[in-house]
Amino acid sequence: MWIANQWKDYEVLDTSSGEKLERWNQYILVRPDPQVIWNTPKQLPGWKHMNGHYHRSSKGGGEWEFFDLPEQWTISYQSLTFNLKPFSFKHTGLFPEQAANWDWFSKLIHERANAGHTVKVLNLFAYTGGATLAAAAAGANVTHVDASKGMVAWAKENAKSSHLEDAPIRWLVDDCVKFVEREIRRDSKYDAIIMDPPSYGRGPKGETWKIEESIFPFIELCTKILVDHPLFFLVNSYTTGLQPAVLSYMLNTALVKKFGGHVTSDEIGLPVTENGLILPCGASGRYTGR
Repeated sequence: MWIANQWKDYEVLDTSSGEKLERWNQYILVRPDPQVIWNTPKQLPGWKHMNGHYHRSSKGGGEWEFFDLPEQWTISYQSLTFNLKPFSFKHTGLFPEQAANWDWFSKLIHERANAGHTVKVLNLFAYTGGATLAAAAAGANVTHVDASKGMVAWAKENAKSSHLEDAPIRWLVDDCVKFVEREIRRDSKYDAIIMDPPSYGRGPKGETWKIEESIFPFIELCTKILVDHPLFFLVNSYTTGLQPAVLSYMLNTALVKKFGGHVTSDEIGLPVTENGLILPCGASGRYTGR
């Protein structure tokens, strides 16, 4: 498992009864987590004295209950600073486990950039820009694409907070599949691609995305805009049906057969302070072209 264990401003304090107790900088949140199927004693004081609690509804969805929590605050990871704000469906605007992937591809970008090469990275389904900013900070030119205008605006806020507002980042509100199709027609090329697709989603004009049906054809499509010797390709999955072995097979089939290179896939996770467990947070597939 790849573990995001370099955080200072974020911490999973404990897990029990379908929930996780988290520290986001100085604030304590309790949020549901489908992986937490065990019941253990909730002995930490944070379980009773949290700043925010997301309650899952038996009818689907849920709602936040706040206790002295600001509308927005910040959290930092190395040189990056992110603006957090609780919003619908338990999210805060950041997936901390992805730091394990940021560290991995940042090293690859940094090495290539230090050798004097321009590194063009395409970040698809780019959300609030965690991977975009990590790649830019490492020295890449980044194209950030997300179908949500609000998410792209949020990502720009994070860039400003991270002092990367002048970094070579292209911000686009667009349907990711249609954008890639246009890039193929324009003969655009990228050294690396990051994609963090949702399990289900809709584009700006109602385009439907179902990950089990759409992910492999889209990975194949994306190979048409990679350079002849790609640096890396990263695909993330929060869908339990897409196990690491499935990600490996897709990347091997779509990329290794075409470009050579190597694929590794694994679960990603976060350490739990109270009990020493590692909380699984999905899976990632990593292709490297060397």
